[in-house]
This record gives sequence, structure tokens and C-alpha cells, in this order.
Amino acid sequence: MDHSGHGMDDHSGHGGMEPPRCGMNMLWNSQIIDTCVVFPSWHIRSMSGFVWSCIAIVAIGTLDTRIALALVASGKAKRPASGIRSGRSSPSEEDAALLTGRRMFQIPSVGTPVPTTLRLLRAAVYGVTVLISFFLMLIAMTYNVYLIFATVLGAALGHIIFNGTINIDALLSEEAKGVCH
Repeated sequence: MDHSGHGMDDHSGHGGMEPPRCGMNMLWNSQIIDTCVVFPSWHIRSMSGFVWSCIAIVAIGTLDTRIALALVASGKAKRPASGIRSGRSSPSEEDAALLTGRRMFQIPSVGTPVPTTLRLLRAAVYGVTVLISFFLMLIAMTYNVYLIFATVLGAALGHIIFNGTINIDALLSEEAKGVCH
């Protein structure tokens, strides 16, 4: 049997045409078509798919702020009061704990005890917000300028829509100095 008529390209079964693949860029890029977002199934194959993907990413970016503020509004969580260190130890307390061997991380005496059911709900919501944050980080790791812009736009819109107030005491307190955000 003579196989000399079969070139290397004919063995693919597609007549030399390969199906579109996800582009994997490790550099800043502006590729639109054949970009995959986090999953191979989220494969952008058209301009309209790209626009819808950007809209979805903007919506995801607003969720973190929305969830936190919904908890505050429902009374299941409360905003930290200014001047309270939210249970953190002072540097002198940390040094004393290291020297004496006593536990450094103790349950703070400030705050309201939360029933187990609500603690489980808060833990689940916190887990979802961490998942969303990691998901947005993975989107940013596509290095796609448009998708990164959509992520930042979503975070900014969430801040504009859901953060209509500012706690000036907390912002200007001594503890806020040196904190990145």
C-alpha cells in the first residue's frame, strides 16, 4: 500500500485546518478573538462574545462590594467603628506573647456574639467573596488589557453604586496611616 500521497498535514483529520485554540499570552496583550477566560469553555470566538464577557466581568467585579453591604444592611454584620483595632494586638502585646508563650491571637472581647447559623452563613458568603476575588485575579492573569480594564471598571462601579458614604474618622485615624487600603 502506497502512503506517499499522504502529507504530514493530512493526518490531522481536518484537511490541514485546526480548530481555533485558546490564546495563552504571558505578556500584556489586546487579543480579542480566541481568548479564553479562566476556563476553556469560556472561549471568546467573536466580538459580541467579547463584549458579553466584558459585561459579565464588570458585573462580577461589583459583587464583592454588594455582598458586604447587603450583610451590613441586613444587620448580619456591622461596619467597624473608628478607633477599634478589630481584635489586633499592639506591638507590645505581641512581644509579650512571644516572651511569655501565651496565646497571641485571642478572641476579641469587643463585638456582638453571632449565633452559629449566622456564623455559617457569614462564612459561606466570605468564601464566595474570596472565590470571586480569586476568579477576578485569574481574569487579570490573562494579561488582556480589555479584560483587566473590565475588572477594574467593575470594582469602580461597585464602589460608586454601593459606597455612598465615607467614615472620615476611620479614614483619618492614626491606625489608617500606613495601611495600603
